[in-house]
Amino acid sequence: MADLAARLLAKERAAVPEALNLVDDGRPERRRQAAALLDALQRSQAASAALRVGVTGAPGAGKSTLLDALVRVLRTANRTVGILAVDPSSQRTGGALLGDRLRVRSSASDDGVYVRSMAARERLGGLADATRASLEILSAVFDVVFVETVGVGQSEGDVASATDTVVFVAQPGAGDTLQFMKAGILELPDVFVVNKADTGAVARRTAHELEAGLGLSTNADQGWTPPVILASARDGTAVDDIVGAIDAHRKHLEETGELEARRTRSRVAHVLGSLSLAYGSYGLERIGGANAVEARVLASSEASAHALVEDLGREITAALRA
Repeated sequence: MADLAARLLAKERAAVPEALNLVDDGRPERRRQAAALLDALQRSQAASAALRVGVTGAPGAGKSTLLDALVRVLRTANRTVGILAVDPSSQRTGGALLGDRLRVRSSASDDGVYVRSMAARERLGGLADATRASLEILSAVFDVVFVETVGVGQSEGDVASATDTVVFVAQPGAGDTLQFMKAGILELPDVFVVNKADTGAVARRTAHELEAGLGLSTNADQGWTPPVILASARDGTAVDDIVGAIDAHRKHLEETGELEARRTRSRVAHVLGSLSLAYGSYGLERIGGANAVEARVLASSEASAHALVEDLGREITAALRA
């Protein structure tokens, strides 16, 4: 695992599929190996430099088309890109329904772009179980890592927890301010994009509705005002502005110390969520409850969330058997 970690940190693209397959393997020995790999990446500052961007929005909003346009802009600037596309799951196989679809045309013959489709499976939050571990792997290799989720809604809070910057892609004519607020989408995103600006008045009206709604919502980060960008993935309008907004938000996070705080909250949320899903509140209470687990996570800064879930899971299992 030390060798595989070194290859990833050396930006070796050929090591990426091997590492991603490892963290998606549920067999006990492979899970232990994945924990060792992710621990090695956790200890490296190089793996934390990447921009981690969540892209969410209702089906049909044009997320994949917009990603394609963003990739072209980033590659023009010689920035490498990794994409995790979390697709709906097949009820028959459990695999990604759209996994065989070419998500980003720009990646077809570009070694600076890597796309991985993953099935959401039973996770309502829009992120597959292995998404967070896969995000860590891609962050060690690529400059910018996008996570594209299945859809949008209150359950999409997972993407806000896993990434540093959340981009919400709105469909023109999707609804008025009240509908946006009822959907619970105004509090989480850091950048709003109204795609399909070429539709004219209806796109402008949606942008105005979002701007009005933002004035009524409570964003967790009071030092950042989420911009609303009217763009068109089809003709490239304002795609540069979206990249600029993502970079500006990253700079804001670094200057305020919020980047480290967000990632710490992400580790705690992932460990608590995974343990709760597997063992329930009763299992958590057997090792001291949620507060004790959070304290353990905060005290183990060099351990990956994946490894902490494995270690604490074994402790819960032992406690339940006692």
